[in-house]
Amino acid sequence: MSDATTVRAGVVDVFVLRRRAGEWDALVLERAPGVRCSGAWETVHGTIEPGERPEDAAIREVREETGLPVDRLYNVTVQPFYLHQHGTVMLAVVFAAVVPDGPLQLSLEHTRGEWLPIADAERRFAWPRERANVRDAAELLKGGDAGKVEDVLRVK
Repeated sequence: MSDATTVRAGVVDVFVLRRRAGEWDALVLERAPGVRCSGAWETVHGTIEPGERPEDAAIREVREETGLPVDRLYNVTVQPFYLHQHGTVMLAVVFAAVVPDGPLQLSLEHTRGEWLPIADAERRFAWPRERANVRDAAELLKGGDAGKVEDVLRVK
């Protein structure tokens, strides 16, 4: 059994999107030196705190890592991954967060953030699942919202 320092409730991956000229742009973040995956381009990512709902963790992580408020939040998928350091299979709850235009206020985890069209963001992300998930998020929201499944996918 893990000790209290390694127990986790799960994680969230949040694809931060904004609408520009009828198309979606995705925010990509470059990891800072000295942190996990230094120099890799990723999406907003973070731990779900004990007792915290995944959607609340997603909103908190977007605010902490970008300084941006979340206007709308959509559930995209859930995916497993393995943390070999802890011998633990984790689940990541994947969200798409629609945010307004505004200045980025990056956390110390990141050195740069760039808004890119979805196809360019796909190519920039370091992880293959991030490439697939940003594409899925954009497809779900291609009309500006989730259309006929808005009532199921929109959590905020």
